Amino acid sequence: MDRRSGKLKAFGSYHPTVLMIYFLSILLIAAFLSNPVLQTEALLGGILFCATLQRRGDGLRDLGFYLPLFLMVAVTNPIFSHNGVTPLFFLNGNPVTLEAVFYGIALAVTVIGVLLWCKCYSRIMTEDKFLYLFGRAAPKLSLTLSMALRFIPVFLRQSRRVSRAQKAMGLYAGKSIPDRVKNRLRVMTAMISWSLEHAMETSASMKARGYGNKGRTNFSLFRFRASDGALLAVLLLLLAVSAVGAAVGVTAFSYYPKVSVIPLSPDALTVYAAFGILSLLPSIIEGKEAVVWRFYRSRI
Repeated sequence: MDRRSGKLKAFGSYHPTVLMIYFLSILLIAAFLSNPVLQTEALLGGILFCATLQRRGDGLRDLGFYLPLFLMVAVTNPIFSHNGVTPLFFLNGNPVTLEAVFYGIALAVTVIGVLLWCKCYSRIMTEDKFLYLFGRAAPKLSLTLSMALRFIPVFLRQSRRVSRAQKAMGLYAGKSIPDRVKNRLRVMTAMISWSLEHAMETSASMKARGYGNKGRTNFSLFRFRASDGALLAVLLLLLAVSAVGAAVGVTAFSYYPKVSVIPLSPDALTVYAAFGILSLLPSIIEGKEAVVWRFYRSRI
């Protein structure tokens, strides 16, 4: 169960090894392949998966962040990059080319898609899963990374608590800019003290439990089930089709010096279908579980 959204995460119930392989596969393909079809599939998959993991109001709030970021990335590239052979107009004597505009849009799609998948990763791959995967091989490094990944959301939640507490004490009565800056600095000072204290308490707690000591046994609730094996087999098959197809160049696409034609050969369509299913896999699993849940509720 997601503490923030209150929704059951069916995809998150799978084995951490399977989940880690999945997220690494999606992020690597989405970040390093320049084919617009694959980039769009990764973006749509990230949007749908995020929608299943959060409340409805959170989507509108995220839109206020991702849409300006999308426009900024898409507009910045043609302004500063003048590659391409099809000038649209001149800005301060420099050509703004059609190829740079297309590449800026594609780059924005890639950035937003990767950010959305990273957000899904942070919701699914909790600290206990991360420590399960890397705790034995590199206990200190895994603990540090786990704390670092968890720090930002915990810091934001705690800062909101501190802010609400200070508002209840009447410390935010002033409306002027100096008063607002002073109040923010007061919150930041409290948060710095809290962060240092929290880090010391975590370190002392892990040391008292013998974390990282040789011979220390670890209890885990994670068990590799038949469903994990089935999902892993499907995942590896789709990944193999997507990776091999991209490696041999059936989905090759370029923006410079001229925008090429999107490959639509049977091999390319097979790769598009495989990666599309791979991107939609979590949403399919979540949707199936939601339908089953509603069916059983209707039978009560």
